[in-house]
Amino acid sequence: MSSNAFRHLHDRMLRWARPRTPEPLPAVFDRRRIYVLPTRFGLFYSMLLAVMGLGALNYNNNPALLLALLLAGAGLASLIAAQLQLSQLEVVAIDAEPVAAGTPLRARLHVRAAPGRIRRGLRVDMRSGRHDAIILNLSGDRGEADVELATEHRGWLDIPRLRISTTRPLGLARAWAYVWPQAPLLVYPAPEPDGPPLPEGRGEAAQSRLKSSGEDVHHLRAWRAGDARRAIAWKASARRDQLLVREYEQPLGVEVVLDWRATAGLPYESRIARLAHWIDLAERERRRYRLAAPGQPGLGPDHGPRHRHACLRALALMPHG
Repeated sequence: MSSNAFRHLHDRMLRWARPRTPEPLPAVFDRRRIYVLPTRFGLFYSMLLAVMGLGALNYNNNPALLLALLLAGAGLASLIAAQLQLSQLEVVAIDAEPVAAGTPLRARLHVRAAPGRIRRGLRVDMRSGRHDAIILNLSGDRGEADVELATEHRGWLDIPRLRISTTRPLGLARAWAYVWPQAPLLVYPAPEPDGPPLPEGRGEAAQSRLKSSGEDVHHLRAWRAGDARRAIAWKASARRDQLLVREYEQPLGVEVVLDWRATAGLPYESRIARLAHWIDLAERERRRYRLAAPGQPGLGPDHGPRHRHACLRALALMPHG
């Protein structure tokens, strides 16, 4: 059977595997969703025992027959032990830091296990089996594993069915179970490569902030715990009989408006990429910026990781053109 035919058959069989639809987390692996089958080594082991048993019966060799039965019992016990490795394992959540479309998204799978049982050799892979398995290490009753997901488009990324499996303790059987998280993950729009510089400000007043270092002294204030000694104004402190600290004015630049209308003439997705590029550029230059996108409430002016996430999220969730 060719690899494509085998993969097609595998995908058809997956339709009958539990869970059959995406499910909310947490999800607990009970006996109804854990599957166990012999590995290749397990099949060879079974054939070897069958030949050994038939030979013992043919030659009426009771010690050899007893040995074959004992080894068969050990093999059956390994099937149960493999199933117990996954039993009552709970997938608590899966989360990820958003990335730009086209960049692999590293999702983190969080699991929790019932206490009192040692679980080793757990692995996580995609349901298709076309990716390398990731080791899931449990420390105590909790564990994590990073799964890399490919991203192609901005917006919500549906998480594929993930398989958690093990061949412990003897490698004779593989036990596995699937988890199919319902909650999607966010993918930012890809910024425009080599895009133009930020648009000029629209005459908004230049903003400033106060820092304990700089060039232009803004004012003096009373000393507070944690202030640097070099910031103390000794002469002014002597005159007023209290410690005073110099504060400097640090300009932040003119606020920038990232307006959808400023990207007129570009294709729809290119306009989103241009705004995403400007957002990253404004963050690098520590400029305060405001996003004005169609169908979205105005965001800002502000800057920082939270504001950047709000703006990129708004762009990511815009309707696809």
